[in-house]
Amino acid sequence: MFKRTFSTLLIIAGLLFAFSCAGPQAHDIDKALASLSAGSLAEHVKVLASDEFEGRAPVSDGEKRTVQYLEAEFKKVGAQPGNGESYFQDVPLVEITPNPDMTLTISGGKSPMSFSYGDNLVAWSPNAKDKVDVKDSELVFVGYGVIAPEFGWNDYEGVDVQGKTVVMLVNDPGFATEDPEVFNGRAMTYYGRWTYKFEEAARQGAAAALLIHETEPAAYGWGVVRNTWMGKQFSLVAEDGNVSPCDVVSWISLETTEEIFGAAGMNFQEAKARALEPGFEAVSLGLKASVAIENSVKNSISQNVVAVLPGSDRADEYIVYVAHWDHFGMDPTLEGDQIFNGALDNATGTAALVVLANAFKNLGEPTGRSIIFLASTAEEQGLLGSHYYATHPIYPLTKTAAVINMDGLNIYGRMKDVRIVGYGQSELDDYARAVAAEQDQIILPNATPERGSFFRSDHFPFAQQGVPALSAGSGIQHREKGEDYGRQLREQYNRKNYHKPSDEYDDSWDLTGAAEDMQLYFKIGYRLAMESTFPSWKEGSEFKAKRDADMAAR
Repeated sequence: MFKRTFSTLLIIAGLLFAFSCAGPQAHDIDKALASLSAGSLAEHVKVLASDEFEGRAPVSDGEKRTVQYLEAEFKKVGAQPGNGESYFQDVPLVEITPNPDMTLTISGGKSPMSFSYGDNLVAWSPNAKDKVDVKDSELVFVGYGVIAPEFGWNDYEGVDVQGKTVVMLVNDPGFATEDPEVFNGRAMTYYGRWTYKFEEAARQGAAAALLIHETEPAAYGWGVVRNTWMGKQFSLVAEDGNVSPCDVVSWISLETTEEIFGAAGMNFQEAKARALEPGFEAVSLGLKASVAIENSVKNSISQNVVAVLPGSDRADEYIVYVAHWDHFGMDPTLEGDQIFNGALDNATGTAALVVLANAFKNLGEPTGRSIIFLASTAEEQGLLGSHYYATHPIYPLTKTAAVINMDGLNIYGRMKDVRIVGYGQSELDDYARAVAAEQDQIILPNATPERGSFFRSDHFPFAQQGVPALSAGSGIQHREKGEDYGRQLREQYNRKNYHKPSDEYDDSWDLTGAAEDMQLYFKIGYRLAMESTFPSWKEGSEFKAKRDADMAAR
């Protein structure tokens, strides 16, 4: 406790020094902070989340309007092109659109069973092939589908799933047990993410992978699965031509799962409980799966938007603000509203990039380090734009002091708490704590670590490459109406609006909390831009070793 408090006091002292002695010429801090207003944010959110932008899907007319708007707005506030003479970084993608006329057939029981696309399963192929066809593939229940040596866990031990169809539980064993000694307890690890599970199934040579959907461990309902994974899917162009041994990956509903296990003469809940036992062994269901998918395959280019405010005496060192501009576009099969406007997610974060760029310009003179504003594409498709930048950086990562991610700003008014996703990972927590104290706020861990938010937003690809990255936002302790009120509002959004057409801008939003968020982001970035130190990952973080090695070798 003393070490943490002492560290925070040092950072507070540093902030006071930075704000009072801002380089060779004094910065106009008051003007900069005043420009971080609710009104300035709302102005951009209304445009980005309007029907005219058609839900901002990658590789669409909505993308063209979005990136052109951001280019124009960055120019307007005086931010320069961030990629040579261009504001754009090409991100090569593969579009794979499955024909929805598909059926999963299960045989080997008393009678064949058929399950339909959308209602029972949401399937697609990671393979860039015109058609994939899985025939009579043995179904194997592999528990959580995890190989985690550091946790002494291997669901694939002793089983060969080459050419078979694996059936897996979502999340990880720690969530189900709520035992802090099992994985990370209720807080999801990367092993709980759908991306990892499908990747591991492919490494094991499975022909297909079926991931069982349950609302609580998945952190979203079946409607979100439908809206997120039905239709066109994007991947980054891979060196192997996007060829995977796993031809089909799919979510399957809980009801479908229970029918399949019942046909195998098994009780799903009992099988799920056995998957938590030490020494669990994968078990064949004695059934076979068949599914064929016809695909439309197309290579395309999407755009990251990159702007820069060059620094002064340390212009070759960088602070990166990142927010994803994309959402899900339009679904013409829906009745009524067909546009996924993505107002909170993430027109708010994208708008904040422009507002912050204007604030830094309002300082009057450059900061010591350069400030990068990265509006990333295809986050909703699996963090593709940020992953591409992090593995193809325009600015050296060993010269990048920190990344600050903005994904969904506060629309409910001022909060007492600031919640950090991945709390305890890096020294950036201490910067956030110092600024929060100045704003009469407190720093707390993410209120819902079981949702795996650390692995679901654009700070994560940077962390994987070793760069300290902060993802922080207003919490749930409403200053006037209390924590229960704040929690209810967040849960209501997740239930009614998350990844749905109803995520639209509303004049009733209270963006005073978002303005406070932006001031927090600004002050953290300003402090980092005015100092010469590089924040580190804390002891015990899985990202520390890479960062230490990269910095030692630069």
